[in-house]
Amino acid sequence: MTIKKVYTMYFSPTGGTEKAVDLVGSAWPKSEDIDLSVFGADYSRYQFTPDELCIIGVPSFGGRVPNVALTHLAQMKGDGTPAVLVVSYGNRAYDDAFLELKDTVEAAGFVCIAAVAAVTEHSIAHRYGAGRPDQTDEAELRQISGQIQRRLEGAESPQSIEVPGNRPYRDYTGVPMKPKASGKCVSCGVCARRCPVGAIPVDSPNVTEKEKCISCMRCIQVCPVHARKCSSLMIALASHKLKKVCSTRKNNELI
Repeated sequence: MTIKKVYTMYFSPTGGTEKAVDLVGSAWPKSEDIDLSVFGADYSRYQFTPDELCIIGVPSFGGRVPNVALTHLAQMKGDGTPAVLVVSYGNRAYDDAFLELKDTVEAAGFVCIAAVAAVTEHSIAHRYGAGRPDQTDEAELRQISGQIQRRLEGAESPQSIEVPGNRPYRDYTGVPMKPKASGKCVSCGVCARRCPVGAIPVDSPNVTEKEKCISCMRCIQVCPVHARKCSSLMIALASHKLKKVCSTRKNNELI
């Protein structure tokens, strides 16, 4: 197959997924980026052809794909367009995220030709997967990128692959940790403008609408004065709960 253009698209609240997607796309010339986390954006304007390639990255939240990312992807339209799926996870597991992502993008007209599991730093319990993707990960993901490129070049047409996962998907209702603004908040509004689900009112950026918040931790990441945080006790409890399953270094995988 001859690929005329490559798109890298990602839902990456704290940056780890974006970095993984960039590495998986490193075998091709610099591509066009599509941020899947822009609240209120019209993603239906994106339509892709059979000679284009989309590298689609999402994080695993409790073994599932954040619903807002799926909603945005479902608005797009492929035309037998080959897609590489990238699921990042915080050194625990990806569970049903690949299957859920594949079901969504193939319903939108894409063909899943490869899938990559990439380990990134846990967005809440930062001690797990700390600093990942690190130099070892970078080398592995670049190598995986080359493998996918060679396979695609040798193919006459895109062929859908099987990915791990189960239906019905794993039950996930979110986590109870919702970031709050401290007295340091200067109401600059950066967090409100960057929240992917509109859970922070633009006119009251020191507020978090808990029923909308998906605990993606972007507001903590982008706050210029470090005024947003979660309960340190809740984070400590979560870290302790994850210790058994997250302490051993997990590997990146090409499916």
